[in-house]
Amino acid sequence: QGQLVESGGGLVQAGESLRLSCEASGHRFDRDVMAWFRQPPGKEREFVAGITPFNFKTYYGDSVAGRFTISQDEAKNTMYLHLQMNSLKPEDTAVYFCAARPSQSAIEIRAPPTYNNWGQGTQVTVAS
Repeated sequence: QGQLVESGGGLVQAGESLRLSCEASGHRFDRDVMAWFRQPPGKEREFVAGITPFNFKTYYGDSVAGRFTISQDEAKNTMYLHLQMNSLKPEDTAVYFCAARPSQSAIEIRAPPTYNNWGQGTQVTVAS
């Protein structure tokens, strides 16, 4: 199953940038679809960005496309999933989760129930 641990959240002003990271260990995550989701206060969890294994094709939610960038790298048998967030807006305020699923396909990449491995989340707060 492995473990996902997010870091990098915090409080920023609107227009600023933040970089989230997810340390993925204990499993061959290089074969999994990896993604970031977020859950704003009182709302459902929503897809932010995803990346498929081997071809590293990326996918983005409509509200973050052009502002956020997902990437991954690997070191010493540990994968790191990153989310570079630029031009942050107050509506980006949410708990951000790293997620993984054992698939190479992008089918239903935006659907939270298709992921079987989740981190504990990191809070991002954007002040206006």
